Amino acid sequence: MLARPSFWMIVSVTLVFAVLPLATGDANLRENLIIIAVAIALASNLNLMIGYTGYVNFGNVVAYGLGGYIGLYLTTVTGWPLLAAAIGAGIAVSLFTLVFGLAILRLRGAYFGLATIGILEAVRTFASNFSPWGSAAGLYVSMSAYQPLGGPMRAVWIAYLAVVAVMGISMLLSLFVKRSKFGLGLFAIREDEDAAVVLGVNATVYKSVVYSISAFLPAVVGALIFYKNGMIDPGGAFDLSLSIEAIVMLLLGGRGTVTGAVIGAALYEQLRGYLLTSPSFTNFHLVITGGLLLIIILFAPEGLIGGLYRLLPRARRVFE
Repeated sequence: MLARPSFWMIVSVTLVFAVLPLATGDANLRENLIIIAVAIALASNLNLMIGYTGYVNFGNVVAYGLGGYIGLYLTTVTGWPLLAAAIGAGIAVSLFTLVFGLAILRLRGAYFGLATIGILEAVRTFASNFSPWGSAAGLYVSMSAYQPLGGPMRAVWIAYLAVVAVMGISMLLSLFVKRSKFGLGLFAIREDEDAAVVLGVNATVYKSVVYSISAFLPAVVGALIFYKNGMIDPGGAFDLSLSIEAIVMLLLGGRGTVTGAVIGAALYEQLRGYLLTSPSFTNFHLVITGGLLLIIILFAPEGLIGGLYRLLPRARRVFE
């Protein structure tokens, strides 16, 4: 693994994200990079399901939102340290998705996609009516919850560095799974699940495990980012458009590739930032996102990395 160019590219990108804002002290740069870091983490973990296994998961944001709620509850109500709360949220959400995965992963195609949307709506309704989580008003981080990290300003930087670390781990996880025997089984399921079962792949176990794994780091990111933002509510935590945007990022860069998820997330977030700040397009960015998704599916289903592979076949050795 250490001999692969992709490994060192991931390490380099992570170090740039970590060092650049610290060296410049630029808060605006930090905020721009943390948005991209979250996008890369979500797209990379979604790639485990869509790119490697071939199952379109619209409920990816469920892990992100549940992680945010559980993490904030642990830090603000029970007094857990931030990192312990984030890891605890990740474990809890992974167990939740493992249980549900054993049930819904028996579905295939559009039926599985619809089931994930149903889970998303059910969890959002639960959060909106669960009083320990603040019901529809959500949870807010008190100033005292930032004190163990040295106050709000220091806590923001710690949360940023933690998110960047999770981004790097997400990319490394994607690379490791792709190069592993487990990943080979996932690719077999993607190409022909029935044939994979005949060849000895336990599809139910493989799908359930990867579904659970793909939820862990998004939940950790959710706990960190909502702690940094100081609040969480059902609308912001369980927004279906966030899952759709993560799918667009993945398809734009190239599903099934480690580098594609990174490039797609970075490019899409730059485009999204421009659209949201443009007076002419601010109200139409989701329409443009839908149009972009349609164009990719019709004319470039392999994404940018797939196009690069066609032009330069040797690029596969560098951009996995």
